[in-house]
Amino acid sequence: MKINRTALITGSAKGLGVQIAHELAASGIRIAINYRSSAAEAEALKQQLENTYGCEVLLIPGDVSRPHEAANMVETAVTRWGRLDMLILNAGPYIKERKKLMDYTDDEWNAMINGNLSSAFYICRAAIPVMRKNSWGRIITIGFERAMNAPGWLYRSAFAAAKVGLVSLTRSLSLEEAEYGITVNMICPGDIIGEAKQKTIAELASVHDPDTPVGRPGSGQDVARAVSFLCMEQSDFITGAVLEITGGKDILAKHMQGK
Repeated sequence: MKINRTALITGSAKGLGVQIAHELAASGIRIAINYRSSAAEAEALKQQLENTYGCEVLLIPGDVSRPHEAANMVETAVTRWGRLDMLILNAGPYIKERKKLMDYTDDEWNAMINGNLSSAFYICRAAIPVMRKNSWGRIITIGFERAMNAPGWLYRSAFAAAKVGLVSLTRSLSLEEAEYGITVNMICPGDIIGEAKQKTIAELASVHDPDTPVGRPGSGQDVARAVSFLCMEQSDFITGAVLEITGGKDILAKHMQGK
């Protein structure tokens, strides 16, 4: 009997979450779109997914950095569909201003740690019991290039610390939940920024990027295809993995020097 899988994608009204939603919806998966303040964008994406793929789409507002709201997201999806099979932790705040650790305020530090690391604890704590009950689950976290090596990142100390912590959390969860048929993996996008996050591979295939070894810019769909692969039924032997999507470009080397 075919199981109608469901996926909750946090922070998916904009950015990388848009293409992830498209990729999973194209596979017949029911999509729960989480957003914090982008209600109009979330509604527009819902209409696109429903009209293009004929799939069920649920909009769930909420802030993943707040324990009660994170738990409510899972409860809302399970109440609607009776299950939650895939959890994509796409949401994660980022401070664009270049500043050293000593210049961070308490609020800024807490926003980075809570939004990128503690939020994973809050929402996984709510989702894993549901997945255990069904003896099946896929959890995908999002990191950054080289996160698995705990690199120094000039002017991005709080964000980097949170994401590096998330690497260990991802791998720890993969060990703890393997016996329940739940896999936990991380994807680390490289230099995929701005509008490219919501672009398809076809839209950027003819764009030349001399700084990227593969010759073109990265797109949101590059990340989404990796997410889709890790969420497949037959990907059950892949867990605790950290997969980089960079096109061979070593952008972090420049960031580490403050460029």
